[in-house]
Amino acid sequence: MAVKLTFLGTGTSQGVPLIGCECRVCQSTDSKDKRLRTSVLIEHNGNTFVIDTGPDFRQQMLRENVKNLNAVVFTHEHKDHIAGLDDVRAFNFLQKKPMDVYATERVQNAIKREFAYIFSDDKYPGIPKIDLHTIADEPFTIDGTTFIPITVMHHKLPVKAFRVGKITYITDANFITEEEKGKIKGSEIIIVNALRKEEHISHYTFNEAIDLMFELKPKLAYFTHISHQLGLHKEILNELPDWIQPAYDGLCLEV
Repeated sequence: MAVKLTFLGTGTSQGVPLIGCECRVCQSTDSKDKRLRTSVLIEHNGNTFVIDTGPDFRQQMLRENVKNLNAVVFTHEHKDHIAGLDDVRAFNFLQKKPMDVYATERVQNAIKREFAYIFSDDKYPGIPKIDLHTIADEPFTIDGTTFIPITVMHHKLPVKAFRVGKITYITDANFITEEEKGKIKGSEIIIVNALRKEEHISHYTFNEAIDLMFELKPKLAYFTHISHQLGLHKEILNELPDWIQPAYDGLCLEV
């Protein structure tokens, strides 16, 4: 059965003023330039999963009208990828059960620090309820859907990318070993971060992401975790070959 992936967010606040921003991207009337923090929704076999819960998680769930969520899978512990976890409480209420959360031991420890009240012995009424599941390098299955973890480097921080069926999702990376690239090869669609054109310490640049896609040779590739510094959607699109495109919030893929 096909895997459906929806981009919940394709952006980052990196390099953009929080207040009074007058850059071309903020002022653009093109909906494809309105980028929430990076995350994706995976649908397979009637089940629904989210990779990362950034600060915009609640808004993204409402926009996509998500009524059921089987699990959350985390790539890493940076705030722009975990900050929205508290809002799983809505699914606790709707589904009458804790939310299954899959993450490495390191990421789980960060979640316990950031959301200490969730794990307190003295449970405050209405706090989120989650069940933590430890992942490492081996494939794991959630409700019949298999996730293949791929370790990528975000400067010195190991981050998990994931392959689900014929789609590979990579965010917050600027180096992948040859061994881990072997897990990606053969993917029909690859999604990868392309922060900006200028060199960056922990993210692939625009040209580095292009070079990586030519090396891995998917049928289609999409760029995500795009900063305002990379520019307008239509301008980015004009600089890419037909089989590589900038993703945008709400874009759906199915393979």
